[in-house]
Amino acid sequence: MTQRIARLPLGRTVITPNALSKLLPVDVLSALARHASGDWGELDAEDWQSNQLALEQGERLLSSYHSAAGVKFWIITESDRSVTTVLLPEDY
Repeated sequence: MTQRIARLPLGRTVITPNALSKLLPVDVLSALARHASGDWGELDAEDWQSNQLALEQGERLLSSYHSAAGVKFWIITESDRSVTTVLLPEDY
């Protein structure tokens, strides 16, 4: 297993009830580690670059992942880094 180094604080981590009911903890924890290390998941090049800029400027960050079962989910860290939310696209 590859160790990831955190590039940003996640603050308090929360998950929507819908995401909690459809995602396995291992998928969520793996994605949170990727997000914290600056691996934005399955974003296109433009959104990846926007996140890189947002990381440098202290703006909100969005990552997109799929669980092992194929469920798409997002992770959003607020600009002040106080809260990181795991949610499904329909929860937004």
